Amino acid sequence: MSKKNMLGVLLCGAIFVGGFWMSGGLAVYWNLAAFLIVVAGLFASMFMSYPFERIRNAFQVARSVYTERQPTPDDIVRILLELSVKSRVQGVLSLEAIRKKIPNEFLRGAVAFLVDNYKERDIREFLNTEMSFFLERRQQSERVFQTMAKAAPAFGVAGSVIGLIGLLSGIENTQALVQSIPVAFISTLYGVVISNLILAPIAESINFHTGAEMLNQKLIMEGIIAISKEQNSHRLEKKLTSFLSPGERAGKAELLKSITKKYITRQRAANERAAEEARPREDMAFNDAVPMPQPMEMPSPGHLHMSPLARAN
Repeated sequence: MSKKNMLGVLLCGAIFVGGFWMSGGLAVYWNLAAFLIVVAGLFASMFMSYPFERIRNAFQVARSVYTERQPTPDDIVRILLELSVKSRVQGVLSLEAIRKKIPNEFLRGAVAFLVDNYKERDIREFLNTEMSFFLERRQQSERVFQTMAKAAPAFGVAGSVIGLIGLLSGIENTQALVQSIPVAFISTLYGVVISNLILAPIAESINFHTGAEMLNQKLIMEGIIAISKEQNSHRLEKKLTSFLSPGERAGKAELLKSITKKYITRQRAANERAAEEARPREDMAFNDAVPMPQPMEMPSPGHLHMSPLARAN
């Protein structure tokens, strides 16, 4: 949840609670018996409807939806453009070095397929399968909260009926009337508030974030397949920006230019360093361990002996 959403929840929640306080005080609207009837009945119906693991996973998904920051399509486009330029400048295998640093699990797996040189058909098949199972799991978690949201008002009505029965059974007892009337009215209030202020918004939030994450996954799949086909980075930029809203498309061409310039500059610097290391050094130090060639000793002229030429017969 963003800071703006959190501020809106706190502000509107304070106004909502303030309305109760202005209409008689908060203590008037608290009744433990009514609260237990609604909440206990609600969870009892959930345990009869779903396995415990599914209920636990649903609450874990709800917590992640409100606490973890989800990357936007603009963030995904930036990462994919950088992967595209890096693979064209330094090769596809260079992506292995940064694959483990990618926070998004789906993108990390897609890059692994790319590095392992999977074909386009295999990449699309694997990623589509993962997307379909992800959608199914999220829909199951959403269904848990939708069921709870539908059941909560019914248990509120059940609390009201219980309160009315207690009211009628002790109509001659003033103490019984005082205890039964709040249960009869407040339990319905609890059921409606819990359903429409807590459970239904959680289900809708899961649905919204699932749709947003599915869009990111489709964006990742198309980008990874385009990189595997060694498409031009400018074509990839045009393709990826089609997933974005018109307001988010501005500046992507300049972003691609800056990324390309960064990696080309790095590659040139690396090539210059490699050439410098491979070049023989002219100022190598003299190694006196290598014996120098000695001049040959020539006999002195006094020791030369000339033999007479043979006479002709």
